[in-house]
Amino acid sequence: MNSSYDTLVLGGGAAGLMCAIEAGRRGRRVVVLESSNKIGKKILMSGGGRCNFTNLHVAPDRFLSANPHFCKSALSRYTQWDFIELVKQHRIEYFEKETVNGLSGQLFCLQSSKQIVAMLLSECEKAGVEIRTRCETSEVKHADAYHLETNQGAFAAETLVVASGALSIPSLGGSGYGYTLAEQFGMKLLPRSAGLVPFTFTGEAHALCERLSGVSCEVSVSSSRAQFREDLLFTHRGLSGPAILQISSYWRPGEFVDIDLLPGTDAGGMLVEWKKLHARSLLRTQLSHQLPNKLVVELQGLFWREFAERPLADWPDKDLQTVGSALNQWRLHPSGTEGYRTAEVTLGGVDTSALSSKTMESKTPGLFFIGEVVDVTGHLGGFNFQWAWSSGHAAGIAV
Repeated sequence: MNSSYDTLVLGGGAAGLMCAIEAGRRGRRVVVLESSNKIGKKILMSGGGRCNFTNLHVAPDRFLSANPHFCKSALSRYTQWDFIELVKQHRIEYFEKETVNGLSGQLFCLQSSKQIVAMLLSECEKAGVEIRTRCETSEVKHADAYHLETNQGAFAAETLVVASGALSIPSLGGSGYGYTLAEQFGMKLLPRSAGLVPFTFTGEAHALCERLSGVSCEVSVSSSRAQFREDLLFTHRGLSGPAILQISSYWRPGEFVDIDLLPGTDAGGMLVEWKKLHARSLLRTQLSHQLPNKLVVELQGLFWREFAERPLADWPDKDLQTVGSALNQWRLHPSGTEGYRTAEVTLGGVDTSALSSKTMESKTPGLFFIGEVVDVTGHLGGFNFQWAWSSGHAAGIAV
């Protein structure tokens, strides 16, 4: 016997819950089918348990997609300010994260990400939304309606919303099921890869990262496609930190990345000036005022081993300029990334050419795709949650 609804939402994450809330507010009979044991797992773990729920500076250029214009409609009709207002209505205290360059626009819960999940649950309850956890879908058919077979029985509805997430962090429920459904209904998929993910290295670069594990500093990191100035963190596997996570979404296997260890500074000119001001000092002594000492020692082994014990007065200017250039452009070749296991997002996915940018409905009537399963990926800093809220809202007012 089928349980009949107006709308079935596959996935109880940020996008799915927002969609269900909006549909329920319109009087639609909605059920959310979540395969894991609880809803909102990514919400709960994000931001170190405080949930970076949006960003004050949401703009289309903060998102990657084969069609960079696709996200504009949804983002403009449900903005960061709309979600912030909902947070305020629930009296959730929040703060804007500060960085070395000032305020970042990233908004976090002052207390706990559990408050965002509780807020969404409360809104679902008010809207009459039913939520089923541990509900695994085994089959989807479409005739007069959408018919789903699950381990909790059969469900049917006029509309089906796929908000099943993607491949990132499988331990939190990430899977490729949404892609399977897209292919079942004849939709094009774009190549998928891990995004917002740490780099790994082999050989001497890996050994260096191991020795520096835990050391961090502000850098500017660039590839052929993008540049970001944020913190870098050395790990026992390679490189992480906001700067690396950001650039990873633009990096392609086999490419290099350039790291400017002294962003905004002409390092060569600074070293020559130090020669005048600190003639009897060693380069590592002065540079340790700018960078972590452990890092400076490693850089010395890479870039000026033969001059290690020479005072600056004994350095030719051209050699100081050469070292400065290396500090401003330290070129590294990642061997790969840590993959979906630690990736915050999945790049690529359901091709937006098959979706309405206004409603998120596919060319199969009544079938919608929202959130991470779609080929829209935000930068680090709350942008992916805003895409979830915005795309969920767009579908929720249309189903």
